[in-house]
Amino acid sequence: MAETEEQIKARKERERDELYALDISGVEWRSAPGTEQDEERVEIADLPEGAVAMRSSLDPDTVLRYTEAEWRAFVLGARDGEFDLEPTTRNGGLPAE
Repeated sequence: MAETEEQIKARKERERDELYALDISGVEWRSAPGTEQDEERVEIADLPEGAVAMRSSLDPDTVLRYTEAEWRAFVLGARDGEFDLEPTTRNGGLPAE
């Protein structure tokens, strides 16, 4: 039997609550290769059951956590270009003509 919309919402809330209840003080944070320790970067840590934590090196106390399904959807969307920026001088693109 398929889950109702209410059951799906309740399950997702439970998953989120469980993720944020995890003690992640000992996780190993990693960032893109070639980034220096003192430069601004996004850092990722693996959590149990395929979940992922993400933070900014500029604000390491603010941590976002994603279930395996959320992270997979994000990564696949990024690979598919869903989050591509329009080129501007602010993001490394060429200035508009």
